[in-house]
Amino acid sequence: MSRSDVEQEGETDAEQVPSFEGVRWTSCSLEDFTDLYWNEIAPCLEAEDIDPSSEKPTHQWFRDHDARSFLAALRRHHDRSFSEFWTEDLGLGDGEEGYSWATTDDATIDALEQFLNRRKSRYSLSTSSVDALRTRLNLYVRAYREANGTDDLLTPIQRGQENPAYEAVDAVYAAFDWLNEGTEREYSAQTLQRVRRVVDAWYQHLVGRRVASMNPASGLYDEFKWEVEDSPTPSLSANHIRELMQVAETTRDQLLIVALAGWGLRASEVAALHVSQFHRDVPEDDVPFITFESRKNGPGEVSLLYGMDVFDSRIDELAEDEEWTGYLFPSPQGETPYVTRDTIRNWFQKLASKAGLPERIAGERPSPQLCRRFWYDTYTAVLEGVLEGVDEIAAEQGSSDPRVVMQNYLSDSRSRRVRREFMREQLDEAFGERT
Repeated sequence: MSRSDVEQEGETDAEQVPSFEGVRWTSCSLEDFTDLYWNEIAPCLEAEDIDPSSEKPTHQWFRDHDARSFLAALRRHHDRSFSEFWTEDLGLGDGEEGYSWATTDDATIDALEQFLNRRKSRYSLSTSSVDALRTRLNLYVRAYREANGTDDLLTPIQRGQENPAYEAVDAVYAAFDWLNEGTEREYSAQTLQRVRRVVDAWYQHLVGRRVASMNPASGLYDEFKWEVEDSPTPSLSANHIRELMQVAETTRDQLLIVALAGWGLRASEVAALHVSQFHRDVPEDDVPFITFESRKNGPGEVSLLYGMDVFDSRIDELAEDEEWTGYLFPSPQGETPYVTRDTIRNWFQKLASKAGLPERIAGERPSPQLCRRFWYDTYTAVLEGVLEGVDEIAAEQGSSDPRVVMQNYLSDSRSRRVRREFMREQLDEAFGERT
């Protein structure tokens, strides 16, 4: 899971409502509802200066923001009122006593909060992204308490402890056994993987800060092999992208496909793109990038590995208009100088029809989300390829997990270059070598 899990939303009404596009309510677990809250609802609350972790949105708020489907599905499929969901699943109290951790051990709570605070400051995470991490950590704390009969997670790993290290490792494994098979509620493989990642990061943080003498979660990747089911959101294929580009005759349509499938942007982000966000004055071994003030589920910067020729052509065309204000998809009329997310969606669907794409792909109509999903699926495959490529280094370092090599033995710049090389090859295959 990525960190700056953080998205820019526009200032029109269309950009201020939660998007449940592609969500299949019948297959959503309570953990999925939790993610939807932090990923879709919380950023909208923050945009209105409402604290999503302490100020519970009212039913009127959901009605005003066309989000009643969330409440209805929560009730229908999980027999949960929003108040119950707020308290039991989000772990949020009444806003007066702060977050309700599943532990009363002050040292443990301080260690958890310090980790989250540093994650927020160093990775520029939004409040909603930090709260999502907090929810996953708290699920682990609860599991640790239930499995081991103690809510003190620090003492077993503190420096100078005389207890053997395997006892601390056993306690962590017991917690995940409780999550995996011993609870009254079944957690999805995706949820368990997300919990595992943040728990591993927390312990590694404690080791780095010299609070802990070891990371008892380092072996979880080998011990628990959760298989994630295919995403309920399908993806366009490389062939689909080529077909779309073949019928995209204008710079507007070409840039639309590049921004979705080549840069991995959301429809709302594409709609509001401005030339000031693009940075091309970079070191020789780096690549141009786009910056965002905040993004909901991703970094504040997006590397531009493909499509700069399309971008340049679009700029050249728009610059002929002396009144052009810098937006790449300007609106000829309306309250904002750029088009809406719905306009981007309509343009895309016209291109999909013109390209002869199937009316349904895995049950879903072609959409900007499916196009953007191509980028994410490609990036996931690329990352797996990179990890396979560093297996030998991992073995030499005595590590069974290549992620450790990526984190500890490859510099940030080298890691980025490796990922970019793999990713650029995949994009060239889908788009053709245009850059």
